[in-house]
Amino acid sequence: MKLFNAFLKDESGAVTVDWVVLTAAIVGLGLAVLTSVSGGTTSLAGKISSHMATASVGL
Repeated sequence: MKLFNAFLKDESGAVTVDWVVLTAAIVGLGLAVLTSVSGGTTSLAGKISSHMATASVGL
């Protein structure tokens, strides 16, 4: 019983749980930003590609 009570009072794992939750939130935010920006970057890459395909270099 004494060992069980010591286990219940031990808070050393609480910091780990906090860091896991914080890391998961940062990863989720990064994925949300990546999803929202990917459409614009794809469009911009297409415009750059078409412009470079039609450009000529004068020597």
